[in-house]
Amino acid sequence: MRTAAILLFCISLFTCLPASGQRVAVFGGYQLTRLDFGTSPISGGTFTLNGWNASLTGGVAPFFGLTADFSGAYKSGSKLHTYTFGPEVRAHIAGFRPFAHALIGGGTSSGPISNGSTNGLVMFYGGGLDIKTIPSVSIRPGQFDWMVMHWNSVTYRNNLRYSAGLVLTF
Repeated sequence: MRTAAILLFCISLFTCLPASGQRVAVFGGYQLTRLDFGTSPISGGTFTLNGWNASLTGGVAPFFGLTADFSGAYKSGSKLHTYTFGPEVRAHIAGFRPFAHALIGGGTSSGPISNGSTNGLVMFYGGGLDIKTIPSVSIRPGQFDWMVMHWNSVTYRNNLRYSAGLVLTF
């Protein structure tokens, strides 16, 4: 319910943007997440999770936008859900659109990877490439994010998220 309210709020903000740079891109696809908890007493070790990733980016200027990113990753009873927001910069080069973003927000994990249920701070720093196929559809062959998590007063910095899927532009 909280995620739906946040998403509705972000969509309403995007409708208020100036028409000069206003374009909305909706991404949906697969994600592979690698979590490295090191020798943490909470759940030491490395975990690889599979799941989904979705984002909504509203253009503020031709090269700048605001992104709301949501994801879920799963492995044998473990769940990791994230909800992050932040700026995105991009370029448009002959059907290619490289981009970079810095997203910050929260996350919830449960199951064996977190020894119960845990909430914390999540940050993604990364980018990727969109390739236009037809006027309103692009393929995102790769988005790579360095993932920083602050869980139970411990910061985990050696995490990676890879995403790929389709982008619809309005």
